[in-house]
Amino acid sequence: MLFNSLHFVYFLPIVFTLYWSIKHQWRWALLLLASYYFYFSYNPWYCLLLIGTTCIDYLAAKQIDATSEQKKKKQWLALSVISNIGVLVAFKYSIFLLNSILFASNKITHSNYELLQAFIIPAGLSFYTFQSLSYTIDVYRGKYKPTDSLGFFALYVSFFPHMVAGPIVRYNSLMPQFYQTQFLTKVDWGFAARAISWGFFKKLVIADRLSEIVTPVFTNVEAFSGSTHLLVGFLFVVQVYCDLSGYSDIATGVAKLFGINFSLNWRRPLLSKSLTEFWQRNHISITTWFRDYLYIGLGGNRCSKKRWLLNIFLVFLISGLWHGANWTFLLWGTMHGLMYLVELMNNERAKPFKAPSLLAWFYLLLFHTISLIAFRALNAGDLFSIYNKIIFEFQPSQLLTELHSIANYFPILLSAFFVLFLFLKELNEEFAILNKMKGYESFTKPVFYICIIIVIFVLGKFNANEFIYFQF
Repeated sequence: MLFNSLHFVYFLPIVFTLYWSIKHQWRWALLLLASYYFYFSYNPWYCLLLIGTTCIDYLAAKQIDATSEQKKKKQWLALSVISNIGVLVAFKYSIFLLNSILFASNKITHSNYELLQAFIIPAGLSFYTFQSLSYTIDVYRGKYKPTDSLGFFALYVSFFPHMVAGPIVRYNSLMPQFYQTQFLTKVDWGFAARAISWGFFKKLVIADRLSEIVTPVFTNVEAFSGSTHLLVGFLFVVQVYCDLSGYSDIATGVAKLFGINFSLNWRRPLLSKSLTEFWQRNHISITTWFRDYLYIGLGGNRCSKKRWLLNIFLVFLISGLWHGANWTFLLWGTMHGLMYLVELMNNERAKPFKAPSLLAWFYLLLFHTISLIAFRALNAGDLFSIYNKIIFEFQPSQLLTELHSIANYFPILLSAFFVLFLFLKELNEEFAILNKMKGYESFTKPVFYICIIIVIFVLGKFNANEFIYFQF
């Protein structure tokens, strides 16, 4: 089930009405059933995988807490890690590895074996396995005791607003809220309405419209010049941000309708002035997950400087592979890892170089655009062709003609307007430009969001496009 589907339009009011109509002690069961139905609607077989990983992690955490022997604790933790990572490897990377072996074999033996097609990856697999895995690791580290209720733990893993594409919510943040008695009168309707409407605006009006410009260029690389690829690369940066943060906004708003609070997941990353700052603002829940469970697990900074720098680079490399089983994602992770280290070493100098704010902002957007082209390219061959065109075939005179070959000027201008509109809203949130204006809270803000809702229905793309992170 997609947030932007007619199915969800029926689903949410029914679950909401039932939730606030029954006694508190049964609400968790309703949310669990609703969450499993939500996931079941994608593919019934996916639920078996979800149930299996949930039961294994629940059992592993209980056994970790029950034994005093460190060796046995590690064995149960290993079961949790291997089962979760094993599922990811089986569905996301096994075909990639086999294809890489076949490709190398064909080059050596001059054979022509056909490459295998990828498995259909269960929706949100990386998100709910990471969320479940963080629980067993935290229990192993002694941060908290495991829950006695399999049902509540299953709800923690599968809570439908965030299960498929995040944010990844920690056990000690989410679980206590399921036990608290919630009251309908305490629901922050204003926050929920603003988050949901703005999330749908970013997805349906900005991201899905930009997709109609971005997709044709990346599926026919040779037909466009370097200038078009660079511009479309920037539009993809905006598309990805609106698609991913739009989902988080909707998820946060929907959770708020049930009295559940999620932590902030996006903090205007496109206004960053360095890559270091960008990763402090961008998809915060997954970034902090990699920091707490991979970076620290590798040794963090509790080691020699060379090993510390290697740990940082490995985190970026693995995070690139987490996003997808393709050499292009590895290259994306490599570029971010290397540039992050460059910035880190610059900041450690006695007199670090500091660019003017506007120049630093352009640097971040340019680097993010160049690197995210690797994120979107269909394969390594297309990626290097795009980079070659940007460097050697940069022809601005052909830009308008090539864009017009994709779509008429009106939808292109409309998309450009909404991109500008997005940045203006982000700037207002960053610097509170309008907040002190008389009548802002009582009149301007409500009118703004009413207009947003109208624009969604007038200009939104209601074709139920999947959110980008569903494939991860």
